[in-house]
Amino acid sequence: MALVLTPEPPTDQWLEELDRLLARSPAYFVNRPVVVDVSALPQKRPDLMGIVNELQARKIRVMALEGTETAILGADARGLPPIIADGRPSMPIEPPGKNEDTPPPSQPVPRPATSMVIERPVRSGQSIYCPDGDVTVLGSVASGAEIVAGGSIHVYGALRGRALAGWGNRSGRIFCQSLDAELLAVDGLYKTADEIDVGLRGRPIQAWTSGDTLMVEALA
Repeated sequence: MALVLTPEPPTDQWLEELDRLLARSPAYFVNRPVVVDVSALPQKRPDLMGIVNELQARKIRVMALEGTETAILGADARGLPPIIADGRPSMPIEPPGKNEDTPPPSQPVPRPATSMVIERPVRSGQSIYCPDGDVTVLGSVASGAEIVAGGSIHVYGALRGRALAGWGNRSGRIFCQSLDAELLAVDGLYKTADEIDVGLRGRPIQAWTSGDTLMVEALA
């Protein structure tokens, strides 16, 4: 599962914001592939290569670009990371012939908000992704596993992997019965294992945001 970064002009200011995030959570991008959405940037190789180089200098692994097309870049696409669209290789679309009777495209159906209940332990290496709702795990989450939720995360067992809740949603929270997490995150605020109070290890906790701080406290 890749993370998506969306640089915006002026890129100097955007990179400053990124540096602040990295200073607060140095482990955020560790071993995580990243897709860069360049739709807001000039569609020229020097601009795109510049942002890729800036990210790689920060040890962020760029696996692909999104928000452009090889047909736009032409020869400038050479040397850039692969260009994808919605997780698939991006290719130019040929327009239909003038005399071809082509029905109008159907309108996409909005996806309703959903939540997930995982009835078994989440094993090491597994990623559970629910961008539109809560994730509830009835077992434990192993080291090396990851839970990502647009809402809250509830773990009715030991949480040893990564839990990332509340993407774009400050009201998201993380709950678990036994804390031994590698990383906790709510809406972009993170704490790694080394940053979490050792007195909370093995205890039921909740994590939430207060201003620009990720709070982690024991449950009574």
